[in-house]
Amino acid sequence: MIINRIIKIILIVLGISFVALEALEYAIEASGVSAFMFVLLMVLYCRVTKIKERLFFSFLLIFSIAHFYSFISWFLPYEENTVDYGYYLTNLLYMLSYTFLIALVVKEMNFKKILSRFTITIVILIILNVFCVTLVTDTASSVLSLAQYILEFTYNAIVMLLLSVSLIHYMNRDDNKSMLFLVGSIFIFFSEMIQLAYYYISHTNDLGAIYSIFLVLAFTFFYLQSKLDHVGSVEDYFNEGLTS
Repeated sequence: MIINRIIKIILIVLGISFVALEALEYAIEASGVSAFMFVLLMVLYCRVTKIKERLFFSFLLIFSIAHFYSFISWFLPYEENTVDYGYYLTNLLYMLSYTFLIALVVKEMNFKKILSRFTITIVILIILNVFCVTLVTDTASSVLSLAQYILEFTYNAIVMLLLSVSLIHYMNRDDNKSMLFLVGSIFIFFSEMIQLAYYYISHTNDLGAIYSIFLVLAFTFFYLQSKLDHVGSVEDYFNEGLTS
C-alpha cells in the first residue's frame, strides 16, 4: 500500500512536470518525463488491479514503448532530406495502442442488438467521423507528403473511431466504468487534435501545455475506469430496456 501511494505521488509530480516542461518548450525533457510517467503508470496498474485486462495492459505497454522510442529518437542521428522512419514507427505504435483500446470496447458489444438500438446514432457518427477526419487532416496537408497525409488520416480516423465506439459503449452500458472510459477518450481526442495543431499550424507554448494537460487527464480517467467493474452484463441492460 505504501509503495502504491509513493508511485501515485511520483506520478502526480511527473504529470505536473510534463505539463510545465511542454509549456516552457523543453521538448526533450518533457519527452523523457512522459516516457517514465507512462511506464510507471503501467507498473501501478499491474500492482493495483486484481483482475488485469490484457487489451488494456497492451494499450499501456505499446503507448509506453512509443513514448520511450520518441524520447530516445532525440539522440539518434538524422539527416535532412531523408525518410524519417522514427516518425512512421512512433505513429504506428500509437495507432496500435489505440486499436487495443477500441478492441477492449468492441469485444463487449453485441453488434446485432446495438445496430437495432442505435441505427440513427451510428449513421450520424459515421458521417461526422468522415467529415471531421478529412477536415482536420486537410489543415496540415500543405506541409505533409502523400505518405504522411495517409498516415495522419489513418491516425485521426482511429482516434475518431475510439471516441465513437466509446460513446456507443456508454449509451449501451450507462454505468460509471463506461462513463469514465468515454471521458478518457474525449480527452485523448482533444489532446491529439491540439497536438496536430501544435506541430503543423502554430507551435506555441499554450497549445503544448493544453495538449499535455488533456493527455494526462485522459490517462487519469482510463486508469480510474480500469479499477471498476461493469454494473451488469450487456444482456442485463438489453433485458432491462425491453422490460421497462
